[in-house]
Amino acid sequence: MLTVPALISGKTRKIRKYSKPAVVAAPATYAAISSSTMAMADQIYDSLELATSGLSEQAFEFAWKGYQKLRAKGMLAKDGILSICDFSQSSRNKRLYVIDLVGMKLLINTYVAHGRNTGGEYAKSFSNNPNSHKSSLGFYVTRSTYSGSHGLSLKIDGVERGFNDKALKRNIVVHGSEYVGTSFIDRNPFSGRSYGCPAVPDDESAEVINSIKDGSCLFIYYPNKTYISKSQLLKG
Repeated sequence: MLTVPALISGKTRKIRKYSKPAVVAAPATYAAISSSTMAMADQIYDSLELATSGLSEQAFEFAWKGYQKLRAKGMLAKDGILSICDFSQSSRNKRLYVIDLVGMKLLINTYVAHGRNTGGEYAKSFSNNPNSHKSSLGFYVTRSTYSGSHGLSLKIDGVERGFNDKALKRNIVVHGSEYVGTSFIDRNPFSGRSYGCPAVPDDESAEVINSIKDGSCLFIYYPNKTYISKSQLLKG
């Protein structure tokens, strides 16, 4: 079960610390993702001070909503971890957030690349097509690790038809790279770009991959009107 802070009745207020968590089971159906559950998202966002770390509130609320739906469908073997790539931010920012929902803490906040044809410093264009060299928006479930040309790498399975369901076929994976991270940014105007993979700094890749592997939820966000209006995981 997932441990979350107890809900506050009435108007949501900002919480810096909490002492007594409540235990909330996964909703049995999509309909069970109620206003109180979404109020919980606001509370977690405030409690973990995610705005201070630069994470868009909309990104977190969308991530929480889709995450709850995937849990309700039994698609997450590792449901205590929620990861978000906030591609509304500059690639010079630490825009990958790995959130421990059991320990209630921001576990990792680091850099992450977008696809070379998705944009320069800022992401702008997305695709699900092979050889597009673009990032794909939406929800993913992490799978197994393997050792490839980038060392330890993590397969991710896109679960949104038309948006990211070709991720496995495209070999879109989480891997480490020398073109992501502080040392590269210090010498360049923005982070390097991938063929569509959410690449992370080499020296942090093992920590990121081992934290999120084997069935956790990963959400790649950008305020794209088409995606937001058509995503089945964001509807309702």
